[in-house]
Amino acid sequence: MRTANAIAEMLKREGVDFVVGYPVNPIFEAAAEADIRTIIVRQERTGIHIADAFARMNSGDRVAVYLTQNGPGSENSFGGLAQAWSESAPMVAIPGGYARAQSNVAPNFSGLVNFQHVSKWTEQLTDANDLANAVRRAFTHAKNGRQRPVVLEIPGDLWGAEIEEPINYTPTPAYRSGPDPADARKAAQTLVNAERPVIYAGQGVHYARAWDQLKELAELLESPVTTSLQGKSAFPETHPLSLGSGGRAFPQAVHEFLRDADVVFGIGCSFAKTGFGLQMPKGPYYIHSTLDPEDFNNEVEISEGVVGDAALVLDAIIAEVRELISGPRGRADAIAAKIAEVNGAWRKDWSHKTDSNDTPINPYRALRDLHATLDETVGIDNVVATHDAGSPRDQMSPFWNSTTPLSYIGWGKTTQLGTGLGYAMGAKVSDPEKTCVNVWGDAAIGMTGMDFETAVRENIPILSVLLNNFSMAIELPI
Repeated sequence: MRTANAIAEMLKREGVDFVVGYPVNPIFEAAAEADIRTIIVRQERTGIHIADAFARMNSGDRVAVYLTQNGPGSENSFGGLAQAWSESAPMVAIPGGYARAQSNVAPNFSGLVNFQHVSKWTEQLTDANDLANAVRRAFTHAKNGRQRPVVLEIPGDLWGAEIEEPINYTPTPAYRSGPDPADARKAAQTLVNAERPVIYAGQGVHYARAWDQLKELAELLESPVTTSLQGKSAFPETHPLSLGSGGRAFPQAVHEFLRDADVVFGIGCSFAKTGFGLQMPKGPYYIHSTLDPEDFNNEVEISEGVVGDAALVLDAIIAEVRELISGPRGRADAIAAKIAEVNGAWRKDWSHKTDSNDTPINPYRALRDLHATLDETVGIDNVVATHDAGSPRDQMSPFWNSTTPLSYIGWGKTTQLGTGLGYAMGAKVSDPEKTCVNVWGDAAIGMTGMDFETAVRENIPILSVLLNNFSMAIELPI
């Protein structure tokens, strides 16, 4: 059995549903022979974005595989992998590489060297006899800990190698880690004693599928909740305790409640500062729970840290909170009323945009009508929506109420124009019954617009909404 066929067999055992990317890569043909779906894109970035969104929609439980060729294919892949790296989205990328004798010869692009900047783990296969171990390492790194892209480069002179049969390969498991009980107990005590706590939920809640626990803790503490852009939809934004969420733009209640908070509990988040996300205020006492302790004290000084899977952390804290409180705290109604008042006034301030009858229609009115129409036709709970970089993100994310988990793919730690198209396609591949929507603008469609043909050719029906104003909208006062 040749290398590509052996890899396809291992992917099959790992439960890989499809491979996506751009030829030439021998695994495409081998995967097709192994009855694994192949998706060929027009541009490498879109293939990576499809794999990225697929993993997010599955909370990282199912990992997609991205393929491309050596040289220009790998070079064009760097941006997409950087996007997935910054957003903590897992995938297994298997690019081709130059023959081993040419790997270190200029100007040949070395995936081994260059992808280390934008991957959790990068390896170049050097011995065909070690193939099973290399693939096993790749999937183990992709599935465990903080999930991010991994790269296994196959040198050109190893594609033709004969791999001994039968293939000795067992699917790799995923493991979870729980918190130190003392840390969970201390965090619970701090939260119970807080007078004005705010919960800030990140993407780790999605990966841990900790949505029910997040809601339970918020209701126990009678604490308002906001999310990062990546964590949007982790908490129902129609819940009375929801402050809403956004990126660079967000509902007024988010600002006011964070400003006045005495304790902020970040769960499944990084607290990373970006130009396109919520900035944490100075002053509150910060409790930070994350799977990756490297996030601690990066840009927000924390007072307490809890390391672990978000679901296991929340389970532990909820158990401790129940031991510390005897009943309702008596503030839920007042908090809900304040949120409704502040966000109601904020929406009224924006009504000259969202309710405008001017022509041509402005983006805010278009997005309001899009949300309403989707809700009336398919039900908003059956929709997965995503924005694009720049204006669509800021015009959409604060106003778009997400009510069910994984119904909104938020992103913005790096903001590559045109990413949203691949995200909508990846969401549709993951959940064919959902209506998957991307909203983008003139600049974004110019980057990846040809891959709309990919959606048609590969039978990936999505709804793509173009805010066409014949300019870079970020430069306009809209």
